[in-house]
Amino acid sequence: MNGNLYNRIPSAEPDEIIYLEALTKNLSSDNLAQFIAIYNNKRKKVETVLLCCLLGFVAAAGIQRFLLGQIGMGILYLFTGGLCLVGTIVDIVNHKSMTFDFNQKMAVETMGFLNLSPANI
Repeated sequence: MNGNLYNRIPSAEPDEIIYLEALTKNLSSDNLAQFIAIYNNKRKKVETVLLCCLLGFVAAAGIQRFLLGQIGMGILYLFTGGLCLVGTIVDIVNHKSMTFDFNQKMAVETMGFLNLSPANI
């Protein structure tokens, strides 16, 4: 495990670190530092997504969908009460995979922004 990634993204889950290591294995240390700086600002924490899911029970449902860039689903959840709370419960169960999928997209987007060639996407 690359200590540089683990130390510079402390809130990352182990599967996210493994994915990032595979994605950035051919980067120089300068490019890796640039990648981490940009990626840290784009990624979402698992705890934040879970908190937004839980807010769907007491406040406005769908905040987690807006946070993850799924505007259409966010509007649908907002107007249907989280699809009568069933969708909100499903999102609570799946919050880790939803966050991991979003963070993967942000990692690939960051590589493209830096005009870097990812090792394995």
